[in-house]
Amino acid sequence: MTNPWLAGPAPTRRLDRERLEERILNLLSSQNMCVLATSGPDGPLATPVRYYHLDLALMFTAMPTSPKMRNIAADPRVSIGVFAPLVGQASSRGAQVFGRARVLADDHPEFPHYWSAFRWQSDHVERSRSLDEPPTGPLVVVAADRIVYTEHWLRRDGYAPRQFWTAK
Repeated sequence: MTNPWLAGPAPTRRLDRERLEERILNLLSSQNMCVLATSGPDGPLATPVRYYHLDLALMFTAMPTSPKMRNIAADPRVSIGVFAPLVGQASSRGAQVFGRARVLADDHPEFPHYWSAFRWQSDHVERSRSLDEPPTGPLVVVAADRIVYTEHWLRRDGYAPRQFWTAK
């Protein structure tokens, strides 16, 4: 057996809030793609999205006319799945982020705060666009209300592989 600590019932011990937030931030910082789940008149929609984060808020840009943006306008409640590549059960690591999407225009007072963490430059270089012209349009920000974090490696230290975080 490669990982004997994965056998048997899972531990139930919880990480303290600070350690859990550190692990969540590590995951968010080490990935750049997520699956955004929205709901609209045509039903649920799960969309792969490139994201950036500032603390526990995830953000992305999108065309205002896209199906995900139409769904967000109809119902801002979203769920976002972020996960690391799976090599085996021991490497299983991901987060389900639940919150409300807020669409911030360039002139919104909070826009500069979030925009400072948005790394648009690499996308512009890849598309041969000028770095003198940052993108315009809405910035979608999802501040986490609740996060379900899964990491099976936690079992090795006697912690539950599924941890729960909620906003204060």
